[in-house]
Amino acid sequence: MPTIENPAEPVEPAPGAAAAEPAEAAALDALRRRALEVLTSLAPAALELGEAFRAAGHELALVGGPVRDAFLGRTSADLDFTTSATPDQTQALLATWGDTHWDIGRAFGTIGAARQRGGEHTIVEVTTYRTDAYDASSRKPEVVFGDTLEGDLSRRDFTVNSMAVRLPELTFVDPFDGLADLARGTLRTPVAARQSFDDDPLRMMRGARFVAQLGFTLDDAARAAIEDMHERITIVSAERVRDELVKLLMSTRPRRGLEVLVDTGLADHVLPELPALRLEIDEHHRHKDVYQHSLQVLEQAIALETGPTGAVPGPDLVLRLAALLHDVGKPATRRFEDEGGVSFHHHEMVGAKLVARRLRALRFDKDTVRAVARLTELHLRFHGYGDRSWTDSAVRRYVTDAGPLLERLHRLTRSDSTTRNRRKAARLSAAYDDLEVRIAVLREHEELAAIRPDLDGAQIMSILGIGPGPVVGAAYAFLLELRMERGPLPEEAARAALVEWWDARPHEGAPPQ
Repeated sequence: MPTIENPAEPVEPAPGAAAAEPAEAAALDALRRRALEVLTSLAPAALELGEAFRAAGHELALVGGPVRDAFLGRTSADLDFTTSATPDQTQALLATWGDTHWDIGRAFGTIGAARQRGGEHTIVEVTTYRTDAYDASSRKPEVVFGDTLEGDLSRRDFTVNSMAVRLPELTFVDPFDGLADLARGTLRTPVAARQSFDDDPLRMMRGARFVAQLGFTLDDAARAAIEDMHERITIVSAERVRDELVKLLMSTRPRRGLEVLVDTGLADHVLPELPALRLEIDEHHRHKDVYQHSLQVLEQAIALETGPTGAVPGPDLVLRLAALLHDVGKPATRRFEDEGGVSFHHHEMVGAKLVARRLRALRFDKDTVRAVARLTELHLRFHGYGDRSWTDSAVRRYVTDAGPLLERLHRLTRSDSTTRNRRKAARLSAAYDDLEVRIAVLREHEELAAIRPDLDGAQIMSILGIGPGPVVGAAYAFLLELRMERGPLPEEAARAALVEWWDARPHEGAPPQ
């Protein structure tokens, strides 16, 4: 069985690195043993690929996330490799190795392939050794192919992603002491931080994302460089920024990553509505810190996500975006009242517009933009339910207006309570429990998810003796309103109400035919 070279021996520090303390040495040893278990169980097809590249005279190494995750005891479904072979040579080898292959990443030297053998499904991407650099005014990296594994590792974002395992012999390569940084939980760049972030500014956002995903911290040099050069993120395409933001939000600790974006200044360029929530708290503390409130709402919404078979399987991007951004209309609507209070009238309407504008700027798809904006608009609809009795009509409207977003709205509304007053929190929770019970009861008697008038357009025209036109739309709207107010009616009652409505309208001549 192949083994990692000297997996249990103490790791020699990289040039210039301090020797490991005893506790750290023990942590390193545990990481190496864990990686040995993961890497020696690599898909046989991947090891076979290493043999194929070696037989053809090329180097092949597993790199990046799969190596890092192996030391964390995790297996990766998709495997990333780097090679000395050119893209053409790689494509020829993958065409023989896999069942299918693709070259969508050829411009960056990347060829992908997939293979199915029995119950084993293996997906690989193989990239030629390279270095990336940004022109000061360009949004796209200039790709230059390299000729050594160590040179390729030097162009990666952080040392914990600059480790490799040569295949098929499973030799561990760590020229930048990434394993020690992994043990410390530190994100450090393999070259000078300013140079690394200047070469690819998106690495600054990747730092925030890894803080969220891995629970690591940025080292002082990396954080200082981001704080100093955060404006450089503006040359990166909106699509790449969006993808990093989505990965951050869908992680296990998005709050920590978002705090990095805000504290370093990156959010000023990629999500300026978030730092704008840090409203100055006046001396009388007449309103809460909206920024911290929004982060807490996000955490509480995540806690309410369900499993795969539940109503809102987590991680749910729409719910998380809505939880984070639901109050972005507050800065623009804040007013200090004469009696000493603070108001944010109609901030939900203003916020919905701001949310839609920002998500469109980040190139989110239309469905996501509409859903998050709609939840932002509706997030206050529940307020006051516990203080007054809602009619069945109001409950129907609540459900109908939310439509397919109802389950997310339930969770957003519950999460929006961050009061430390236990009595108030219990009262709000009980009020929402009551609303959900009422919705369930109404659902037993009515199809709330698809409320329609008791008469359709054809019936309206037949009863009133009219043809298609605006009057039919007005009659339909009247019947829908009646349906909301009174619930489902027998057809005869609906017909009588329609005729009564028609007779009460001012008519100019005969109705249209």
